[in-house]
Amino acid sequence: MYASREDIGYDFGDDSKVGSEPIKPNPNIDGRWAWMIVLSSFLVHILIMGSQMALGILNMEWLEEFNQSRGLTAWVSSLSMGITLIVGPFIGLFISMCGCRKTAIIGGILNALGWILSAYASNVHYLFLTFGLTAGVGSGMVYLPAVVMVGQYFQKRRALAQGLSTTGTGFGAFLMTALLKYLCTEFGWRNAMFIQGAISLNLCVCGALMRPLSPKDVVSEKYIVRSNSGDNQAKALSHSAETIKSNGILSEELEKKEEATNEEVLASVQHTEIGGKSRNGRNMYGLRILKTVSQLMVTVRKGFAIWYSSYFGAASLFTNRVFVAFIIWALFAYSSFVIPFIHLPEIVKQYNLSSQNNIFPLTSIIAIVHIFGKVILGIISDLPCISTWNVFLMANFTLVTCILTLPLMQTYVSLAVVCALIGFSSGYFSLMPVVTEDLVGTKHLANAYGIIICANGISALLGPPFAGWIYDITHKYDFSFYISGLLYMVGIIFLLIQPCIQKKQPREKSTEEAQV
Repeated sequence: MYASREDIGYDFGDDSKVGSEPIKPNPNIDGRWAWMIVLSSFLVHILIMGSQMALGILNMEWLEEFNQSRGLTAWVSSLSMGITLIVGPFIGLFISMCGCRKTAIIGGILNALGWILSAYASNVHYLFLTFGLTAGVGSGMVYLPAVVMVGQYFQKRRALAQGLSTTGTGFGAFLMTALLKYLCTEFGWRNAMFIQGAISLNLCVCGALMRPLSPKDVVSEKYIVRSNSGDNQAKALSHSAETIKSNGILSEELEKKEEATNEEVLASVQHTEIGGKSRNGRNMYGLRILKTVSQLMVTVRKGFAIWYSSYFGAASLFTNRVFVAFIIWALFAYSSFVIPFIHLPEIVKQYNLSSQNNIFPLTSIIAIVHIFGKVILGIISDLPCISTWNVFLMANFTLVTCILTLPLMQTYVSLAVVCALIGFSSGYFSLMPVVTEDLVGTKHLANAYGIIICANGISALLGPPFAGWIYDITHKYDFSFYISGLLYMVGIIFLLIQPCIQKKQPREKSTEEAQV
């Protein structure tokens, strides 16, 4: 079974932080290079998420170029944004096999290729394949490692580090919007996409900065868990390779086979070196290829075993009920943040507030305050007397309240206040990796967060069309906000119910652990 919130010392109450103090395994964690990882993740958010938030510029060019319906053309942007998140679980497989650095570099090349090939598009359907699919998958291969690496390199200031790195989305929205607008005006949209593809190759540099921690660093990561009974006893829970083996993820037989294969091939190579025959060079070359292939096969088998067991094995992530509730929440949450960006211009036009909105757009208010929200919520969550979970829930409650009340605001000032609250409270996005890591542990962060962003991707892909469908039926934007807000509230209720149920259930493993 996976570690539940009690196992990892994660308290959902008001008076506790993560109930554990990490034992620092080596100087790299919370060290100088950790901030280089934050910089790398920050640049990834600028180049990927910022570019996706600026696709409205290209969408206008595509409408004029291909003369297709707005609905069909909008699917290009929706596919790119949705696929970036939906492929999360499969990117977790790549990370298990190749590591974050190689996955990010390959993703950077694929993303740049998608942009460049899209410059030669002859119709919208061509863009579905090149920009929606190719660039979207490449973006996902860089985005997930960028989040995971920050979680691996930080223990004391995880929330602040994630908050700083994810502010790249807000900065990128401004920078990439201005850049794409300038490039399209000066060079045309085709050359603009070609240039943007060249710029996207910098994602490979960001990937190269993601220096992996050595296995010993990860193995030695432990948490000292505080007892809930009031006594001073402590339990040590290790999210290490030994824990994974006990859960059936990595079997000892697989490691023994790997060692036996490597030793056998190495012995053959050494025997050939000593032989001194004329065919030594050819034999050496063949044996080295055999050794490389055998090592590659073992790596692939190990990575697939970790990935498969995380989703379908005895130690599946889905055995953690709080994590399952977290997935249900993610299915409804992201669309509630995206819908205001889509419908706010129409609401402003409906209330005759266009002149004021042109001076300072409401969507810009959300974007600007969103940057500060991520950093401030990260700082608050890292305080020793504050529970990250409580900060996360309070931000969610604030956001859903704003979504439900926004249609009631009919003046620019009132809309601006609500939009500012939406921007600030949506800063909880920076806490999502932190909460996920607290629920499942650092070792399983890649696979777990891949599932979460996949749920967000489904929400981002289906939410806006659903809101448009509601408008077509009711001819009012109000119901889009009300329905999305109510669905969002259902997700929050799931987050509240599961911890209460889990507290009432006796710990079945307590007697077994005592015997061990």
